[in-house]
Amino acid sequence: MRATPALVVAAALALSACGSSNDNTSSSSTPSASTTAAQSCDKANLSLYKSGQLTVATDKPAYPPYFEDNKPENGKGFESAVAYAIAKKLGFAPTEVKWVVEPFNSSYAPGPKKFDFDVNQISINPARSKRVDFSAPYFTAPQAVVAPKGSDAASVTSLSDLASKKIGVQIGTTSLDAVNETVKPSQQPQVYNDSNDVVQALKQKRIDAVVVDLPTAFYITAAQVPGSKIVGQFAAPGGDNWGALLGKGSKLTPCVTKAVNELKADGTLDALQKKWLGAAAGAPELS
Repeated sequence: MRATPALVVAAALALSACGSSNDNTSSSSTPSASTTAAQSCDKANLSLYKSGQLTVATDKPAYPPYFEDNKPENGKGFESAVAYAIAKKLGFAPTEVKWVVEPFNSSYAPGPKKFDFDVNQISINPARSKRVDFSAPYFTAPQAVVAPKGSDAASVTSLSDLASKKIGVQIGTTSLDAVNETVKPSQQPQVYNDSNDVVQALKQKRIDAVVVDLPTAFYITAAQVPGSKIVGQFAAPGGDNWGALLGKGSKLTPCVTKAVNELKADGTLDALQKKWLGAAAGAPELS
């Protein structure tokens, strides 16, 4: 178990109390931990796959709304934009970012990596974290509502409007929890054993709408249910977290995490999510 910050501070104080009162070492002569951390994340000090460039990986083809025109290097699409925002925090100009192809399933396999970090809708989970590193999450998947175009459910603009509809959802998912705890439907949701059953029920119009995570909603409307649309999205606890993936023990991991945390704190990640995964992408927010 990792020591908490409070325990670390307490230990440091205990050690200093044991020192000699004649110790003349000036505290100003030793860099602080925060200064050392900042220096280690200076561009010149970064441990990179190839010197002088930041090598970023994703799969091919690269799909919207995460990438546009199958060109990660154009900076368009949510994950392309996030990668360039991280690169900027690390001190790299767009021309210093090199994109490479890494298939999704091989990205989290153990072993050396031919990239600095990978962005590819990769959920952080314990099994993967044993084999690779992840940065702090740059995205937590919200829930989304999908309904047939032209239906009554397709015109809802709020969660209260949705509550009166017959909603389909997969058993054992965070989406089921979100329906019960956030939407609070007036009738019990229709619960299905797997995602295929949910999709078939929507196709056959045995339900008015389905609730799934937003990435799944994009896939359903693009590939599984022609004539369907994302009615909207809403925040709910328990969504999948996506992180930048790095090789296990990468010296770059703390710096990428630092960059992601700064992008979260200054509102950049929220702005990019709204731009690429929000109303403009056909997924307005429901409240």
